[in-house]
Amino acid sequence: MISFTSFPTQPEDAYRTVRRYNDDEDDAMMDLDDENGPSSSKLTCPGETLTSSHDYMRGHGTYVDNDEVIASVTGTIERVNRLVTVRPVNSRYNPEIGDLVVGRIAEVQPRRWKVDANSRQDAILMLSSVNLPGGVQRRKLESDELQMRTFFEEGDLLVAEVQAFFADGAMSLHTRSLKYGKLRNGQLVIVPPVLVRRLKSHFLTLPCNVDIILALNGYIWVSKHIKQIEQEGELGFDAEAVYSNQNDRIDSSTRSAIARVANIIQILASHFIPLTDTLLLEAYEWTMEQDSDVKTLLQEDYGDALVAAVVSKE
Repeated sequence: MISFTSFPTQPEDAYRTVRRYNDDEDDAMMDLDDENGPSSSKLTCPGETLTSSHDYMRGHGTYVDNDEVIASVTGTIERVNRLVTVRPVNSRYNPEIGDLVVGRIAEVQPRRWKVDANSRQDAILMLSSVNLPGGVQRRKLESDELQMRTFFEEGDLLVAEVQAFFADGAMSLHTRSLKYGKLRNGQLVIVPPVLVRRLKSHFLTLPCNVDIILALNGYIWVSKHIKQIEQEGELGFDAEAVYSNQNDRIDSSTRSAIARVANIIQILASHFIPLTDTLLLEAYEWTMEQDSDVKTLLQEDYGDALVAAVVSKE
């Protein structure tokens, strides 16, 4: 025998309360979209309710529970139309052709180097994709293959460009320009790749004679300023200078400036502040106005004051 019963009023009230909460979440997302465009970002943590599953589709980094889309990882909320995803903070670098990356030589193989570029698998730098003495376009000989460790050896840092991808998805790098190649006279700072914005130029020079390479894979190189080399000199460039393992003499003031910039980057990254050229310049100028030494930057209260001062100008 089938009987029909009416639903009680209390669950309806509870459902209506949940719907009002989700509508508030949706309104917050709409505000972000109006401010930042069709794809916005906001930091979230696991277990945080993002929106209603009735109005939005769940993407990577989320799950559905009780008709709510909930974050499963710590990261930034990204929305494209009705798709909501969470990009993890500690995710590996996802490369694209033309990206500027900084990597470390992991292994020397026949006619190629394996490079750790903070990606899901090691990148490949072919012997045919580097500048060699005697001209850029000349053929690579057997003698070049025997001398590969005179160019790059295990542990060397280099800056390169993503040229293509192999069938297994590994990056193919090249250093066929004098602005690419082995890195010297500096310090490596590692940040989450999501914090490095795509800029017109990722080679920056601060007034303190410090060069910064904002690599998109999260490896940032801070070094002594080096004057730009004329591109016309590539055909007869000095291989000993380009592939040298010896650092130049760096005076104490330049060393202090390099350490200051490196500490600033670490402070901004610890507060999950995206890195841009203007932001780094403003942060450096603020620290100089405070007339503080390099060690003071490592204090927690000083870092909070730096972030507050820089973010307020944005």
